Amino acid sequence: MKKIAFQGENGAFSEDAACQYFGESVEPVPRKNFRDVFDAVASGDCGHGIIPIENSFTGSIHQNIDLLLEFELSVIGEIILRIHHTLMANKGVRLEEIRKVYSHPQALEQCSVFLERLGGVEVVPMYDTAGSAKIIRQEGRDDTAAIASSRAARDYGLQILRKGIENDDRNFTRFLVISPHALIPDQNSKTSIVFSTKDIPGALFKSLGVFALRDINLLKIESRPLRKGPWRYWFYLDFEGSISDPVCQKALDHLQEITSFFKVLGSYEKGRVIS
Repeated sequence: MKKIAFQGENGAFSEDAACQYFGESVEPVPRKNFRDVFDAVASGDCGHGIIPIENSFTGSIHQNIDLLLEFELSVIGEIILRIHHTLMANKGVRLEEIRKVYSHPQALEQCSVFLERLGGVEVVPMYDTAGSAKIIRQEGRDDTAAIASSRAARDYGLQILRKGIENDDRNFTRFLVISPHALIPDQNSKTSIVFSTKDIPGALFKSLGVFALRDINLLKIESRPLRKGPWRYWFYLDFEGSISDPVCQKALDHLQEITSFFKVLGSYEKGRVIS
């Protein structure tokens, strides 16, 4: 059985994403933090890992972008998951009895409108959505609810008080699948790279130009501090196509002429959207 590392407790959205991508027959393996997920894959304890990389409202998960640069692992797939937030509590607890709500800070932010409408409820940031559900079950709290996935409510035997409490029904998170081994598709593909530019005039413009000259569609670009001195950056970039495509390979060869650092994070098939 395939072991898939993910961050959080059982019932986390990342576990949902792993089961949607690989099927329910895999063994999701919870890890405390994102670095532990990368370590599990790099050491061979798990064959693959799955990590959130960006949310449609709260943006990129920068820690995971940095870890992709640090570890010698390849991105081999992606899946985009519609995030349905659920308010849950121990059985017998009524909504009007809730005085505290636990969840991950991003989930609390994504459900801020609903939480404001509750009125007088203390919002308590926690390390994980599913971990919040686990805690209120273990402690038997009768005045506290958690915001997590329906899977978490099922796993911890909690009752659902409200479903779909997120601020917007266009709330999606994109997850990447990481592996020690590259898997290069030849169709319906995209590629993620990281690079930093040489200290020359128009360096970023020239870098992007290598794709424009070849009609290669850019899907995302984001800058991150280089940590080798102030005001220096490297760039995370996604584009349509695979490194197996000669046109894309020529673009990357051209790019390396004007960069001081360059790394392909992976070519992979464009992910399904699960709503």
